[in-house]
Amino acid sequence: MDLADVALFRAITSVGSLSAAARQMDTTPMLVSRRLAGLEAELGARLFHRTTRSLSLTPEGEAFLPHAVTLLDARDSALEAVSSGGSGLSGVLKITAPNVIGHAVVVPVVAELIAHNPALRVDLTLSDGVIDIATAGLDVAVRVAEMKPSDMIATRVADNPFILIASPGYVARFGQPITTDDLVSHPCIKLHAMDHWPFTRGGEMHRVRISGPFSASTVDAVRAACIAGVGIAMLTYWDVHEQVARGELQRIVLADAKPLEVGIWAVFPTRSHMPARVRALIDALRDWLLADADERPSPSTSGGNRRPA
Repeated sequence: MDLADVALFRAITSVGSLSAAARQMDTTPMLVSRRLAGLEAELGARLFHRTTRSLSLTPEGEAFLPHAVTLLDARDSALEAVSSGGSGLSGVLKITAPNVIGHAVVVPVVAELIAHNPALRVDLTLSDGVIDIATAGLDVAVRVAEMKPSDMIATRVADNPFILIASPGYVARFGQPITTDDLVSHPCIKLHAMDHWPFTRGGEMHRVRISGPFSASTVDAVRAACIAGVGIAMLTYWDVHEQVARGELQRIVLADAKPLEVGIWAVFPTRSHMPARVRALIDALRDWLLADADERPSPSTSGGNRRPA
């Protein structure tokens, strides 16, 4: 089996069309179609449902995809073993990460990796949605989640607890909540798909339904609204640590519950092989986050406890 054709199959699943795969691989749609037909003939199965307007995997294509990923990972591992020697990391490291974590953490980390490994290339996709990394042909997804190692093929990189924050101006005008029950008296800034804020109380999960005048689809927008004094927000530490350190936001600590502890995780498409460039990324992320965590400001509880008028 020609691994170039297997790589072509994975590229088609990633970009969703033969013409887009042709552009990505610098060839023609006709040649892509011919090579795909040859792979299907060799496998004895049709891999895609194809019409003039759409393309989707057949059940056989879905079954073949994880094997294709494994084959290509094994090829990359073999090439690394015989070609890299002492020259450092090589190949293309394909990553997806949330927008804020991607800008604030992943970009400076991969910049350092590239500086020390001239043969390394990095392709970073920033998205606050969950991307199917196997289908997209990615090496690793950096995700913020409450996750156990058994949930996915994943490893925990660092802690990233949720925190409540508000602007100093908001706290000066309206005070801050003392308990979770007080949150109903405050305007809360909602991140889409987060109608309830997660807390732990006495070791058990406690979700608080929140409401307010503003909601948004991105962390950046929620953070900006919070800095502008629109209300109280719940984001993770790495989303707002710089703004807290600069005094643009301050942390709110409740007496009866703690925001849920979540983490930054690295998620992989397969258990069978982890390229050296992925292992290096995870180690570099841990080192970078640990070094920065040593400088975290202590939680601020100043500003009084008045409620909105």
